[in-house]
Amino acid sequence: MRSMGSLLLMLGLATAAEAQIAISVNDNKVVLVNGAVQVVQNPAPDTMTVIDLKGGTPKVIAEIPVPASVVGPPVSVAITPDEGLALVTSAMKVDPNDKTKTVNDNRVSVVNLRSTPPRVIATLEAGASPAGVSINRQGTLALVANRGEGTVSVFSIAGQAVTPVNKIAVGPANGGPSHVAITPDGRRALVTRDGDNFISVLSIDGTKVEYTKRDLSAGMRPYGLDIAKNGAVAVVANIGRGLGDRDSISVIDLKANPPRVAETISVDQTPEGITLSPDGTLVGVVVMNGSNKAKESPFYNDSGKLLLYRLYGTRLIGLGAAWIGHWSQGVVFSPDNKVILVGNMVELNVQVLRWDDVSLKDNGERINVNGGSAAIRLADKP
Repeated sequence: MRSMGSLLLMLGLATAAEAQIAISVNDNKVVLVNGAVQVVQNPAPDTMTVIDLKGGTPKVIAEIPVPASVVGPPVSVAITPDEGLALVTSAMKVDPNDKTKTVNDNRVSVVNLRSTPPRVIATLEAGASPAGVSINRQGTLALVANRGEGTVSVFSIAGQAVTPVNKIAVGPANGGPSHVAITPDGRRALVTRDGDNFISVLSIDGTKVEYTKRDLSAGMRPYGLDIAKNGAVAVVANIGRGLGDRDSISVIDLKANPPRVAETISVDQTPEGITLSPDGTLVGVVVMNGSNKAKESPFYNDSGKLLLYRLYGTRLIGLGAAWIGHWSQGVVFSPDNKVILVGNMVELNVQVLRWDDVSLKDNGERINVNGGSAAIRLADKP
């Protein structure tokens, strides 16, 4: 007969495994005015919104002030596998010497998600302009891409203690490391470099992280990135130059030795956000579609798009598309693939879309957040 202690432990593990939250981090410092990003005077604090996905109807369960930034890929938040901690990067802050401008920040906020409400328990320093952040599926290591200096910061995680380890150079200082994603086995990572158009492979052994000097070439300005739960493939969004041309997304074959780009397809303007569904069968892509341009621009469109693909091996097959907001950013799937969340910067909301294995639907569901939704993320579960 099991003891009460063992039953409570099993209950706790089950609760952690079944927990389903998404986090949107929201930038209040800047707004888009007819295609131009402007700094808000005396802005409200940036925020972090915790969204409960259980039951199929997403709802806000907490929202707190946390420094954040829309600059960089919309993956500037990461959650530990047990959903106990969140890490939030802040790439930019208002220039203390000129309130009409922003300058590089270096802060990484550590948020205790088990507190009621959640609270920031530590503020750490990364490199200049920290952007994409990932936590391994073992919950012991975090990596942060520092766009402003060509490095990746390494942090160890033990319980609720997050400790800086070191920084490693990845390419030249102006290479623009944008996001870093860790393979499910925790032994490798990929880093997108939008400054010089490469994707770099890192090796990982405990907290020892090294640049292998293996660089992949997928497309113009690789930016957002995600790795499948089975570790077989990664998908990357190549955001291009923003000149009105079609851009691209690529599939990287991680089973090949060495890893290599296996497929690249064209998409509409500026694929800002890209993600794989938790089971690795679907790919969601947020394209700005010119919605971030001035209305008089010949490339302006009055909506962004969510593009949905089926992943077959290393091939992408289009399934559908839906209109979304303006200057839209991140995208995540619910654990059952039935709900898709998209962060809309201009509308200050998270858009809820539905997928029933046949059609992609927008039923008008919106989750209002305090600020422009700059990034959105789920935990990478083992």
